[in-house]
Amino acid sequence: MKKTTLMMLASATMLLAVPATEPAPQADTTMGQGMGKGMGKSSCKQGKCKSKRIKRKSMSSPFLIKKGLPHLTKLVMRNINDKSFNLTAQQKEKLTKIQIGTKSSIAETAPKVTQLREAIIKGSTSGTPAMELKSSVEKLAVLQAYATMIHLKCIEETKEILTKDQLLYLLANKKR
Repeated sequence: MKKTTLMMLASATMLLAVPATEPAPQADTTMGQGMGKGMGKSSCKQGKCKSKRIKRKSMSSPFLIKKGLPHLTKLVMRNINDKSFNLTAQQKEKLTKIQIGTKSSIAETAPKVTQLREAIIKGSTSGTPAMELKSSVEKLAVLQAYATMIHLKCIEETKEILTKDQLLYLLANKKR
């Protein structure tokens, strides 16, 4: 089977509440490669390394779980009028409400997460003792847990509206 098909089946299995096993993470074997060749610039575009872009993106995420959970409503909205997806008018209405509610809740939480994260980093780098940052770290954890629960609720509500075939279609076409 192709790798993308296996990933799609694993995602579908997870979302359909059937236990799936994930392959063990592989060790990074690229360490040290590219030294002497511009410090690995061959894998960088316009002086910006892909790994830095990924790091920045995950730093801006308000969620505790930054990878592995699908953003189903984003996929739904991307395919909402696709005839092959075959959504009814009632499904479209319900899914749009879920998407609007989820986005507005996350939009309220995300700036608070960013602000706290930046304050903790600034405090730590300026010499503030860890115990003085503890309260901020705890608040950050609560906000990220809240955002993650919003995400999980969104997934759950979306799954209740979609048929299994529609869910599989979404996951099979998520790269579009």
